[in-house]
Amino acid sequence: MSFEGRTAIVTGAGKGIGRRTAELLAERGARVVALSRSAEDLAALEQAVGARGIAVDLADAAATRAAAGEALPADLLVNCAGINILEPFLEMNDESFDRVQAVNVRAAAIVSQVFARDLVRRGQPGAIVNVSSISSFLGFRDHAAYCASKGAMDGLTRVMANELGPHGIRVNSVAPGITLTDLARVAWEAPEKGGPMLARTPVGRFAETADVAEVILFLLSDAAAMIAGTTLPIDGGFLAV
Repeated sequence: MSFEGRTAIVTGAGKGIGRRTAELLAERGARVVALSRSAEDLAALEQAVGARGIAVDLADAAATRAAAGEALPADLLVNCAGINILEPFLEMNDESFDRVQAVNVRAAAIVSQVFARDLVRRGQPGAIVNVSSISSFLGFRDHAAYCASKGAMDGLTRVMANELGPHGIRVNSVAPGITLTDLARVAWEAPEKGGPMLARTPVGRFAETADVAEVILFLLSDAAAMIAGTTLPIDGGFLAV
């Protein structure tokens, strides 16, 4: 898959899946505009692959809209930014719930709106991939805010695909299972925590960030021209068990 001549915006590009997605896009010819809260992470990504960085707190709606406008023009968008605040449902507080929704869902909606409006104005096609989670399908304990945000993201994806498809803009989402980012590796490689989850995963391992990033690139590419409005699990068969 070549992305020569295309510009891709990647949110949450400082670490994890977003970082690997930005790296692969750059390796395959795309000009990458990376959005992240951490200026340090953005500087490291720029040094590694030449990505242009824009530091922004995606919990701030106005700042998010401004950053999205600064990133234009672009042809492709990956909404990968996400946070999680673990709380039992009976102890969940309003502030943490609102922040998770703001970063995980509202920011994706804002950036997508700014991006899509520009494509429509210019009469250009494009593609958007939203990074959801198998938490959209399953009710993990202590993940009420996170599961709600990912369910909302999948609903948003379907509406965007319906409304933007006639303009030549495809929208899909991916739903990774446990993915071994640097932070997740510490937790999930511990047998007492990861063991039961791994036992339920038919392929016998957890995903690496590249496993997810490669699927994201496929959905962005012309090879996926007839795929729109879908949520594609990347879970090694976890949901099939």
